Amino acid sequence: MKLALYQVDAFTNQVFKGNPAAVCPLDHWLPDDLLQQIASENNLSETAFFVKHGAAYQLRWFTPSMEVDLCGHATLASAHVLFNHMDFKGISVTFTSQSGELIVSKEDSVMCLDFPSRPGERCAVPNALIEGLGHVPREVLKARDYMAIYDHEDDVAALQPDFERLRSLDTLGIIVTARGKSVDFVSRFFAPGAGIDEDPVTGSAHCTLIPYWAYTLKKQKLTAKQISKRTGELFCDNLDSRVHIAGQAVTYLEGTINL
Repeated sequence: MKLALYQVDAFTNQVFKGNPAAVCPLDHWLPDDLLQQIASENNLSETAFFVKHGAAYQLRWFTPSMEVDLCGHATLASAHVLFNHMDFKGISVTFTSQSGELIVSKEDSVMCLDFPSRPGERCAVPNALIEGLGHVPREVLKARDYMAIYDHEDDVAALQPDFERLRSLDTLGIIVTARGKSVDFVSRFFAPGAGIDEDPVTGSAHCTLIPYWAYTLKKQKLTAKQISKRTGELFCDNLDSRVHIAGQAVTYLEGTINL
């Protein structure tokens, strides 16, 4: 069996920047253990699989070790593959997923994700979070992930996490964030429990980041940068129960999986 495979750098317009995702279009769903083996072999933070279903596409995302309920950059990458490498007509594509219906629209080279908003709530702060980050945040909130807020961009950039300590936490990941110098806010994202010590650019984390910074900065349109080594740029809108996360993507690789 041969399967098409694309590797796309998302939230950037340059190869070797942004967040690389593998995208594997399928004619029908393969067994879950095989999907997980493919994702493990790809060894990227996410591999996306989709199957056409009526007018929409069923979409699933796998890290090297587990399936996740929402992933922004691999959704952007999947839309990029449909818009640029498959016989897809139109300016928007609808995906169905564990997190409901997700629409990606395209205008010129920019694609926009319509995602659910996931505001964080105040929570008890585990010692493992503070010890794992190595620097006490000003505030901690929790949604799907913990979100630690710092006073300065330099605080976020300087973090050298103890991933073994963070792996013991009860969330998929840990967002760290602060006001930015050249953008509205910056962030980083750690998910060692999901097999990803640091994710380069994390669209799903912005479902929690956007409502927080929209409220804090009293503005609905925001610019963001994820300050990992690869870096990524995101253009954000706060829309009450939804958020819009926009960015670009570029194809790095086209190939074939032989099974």
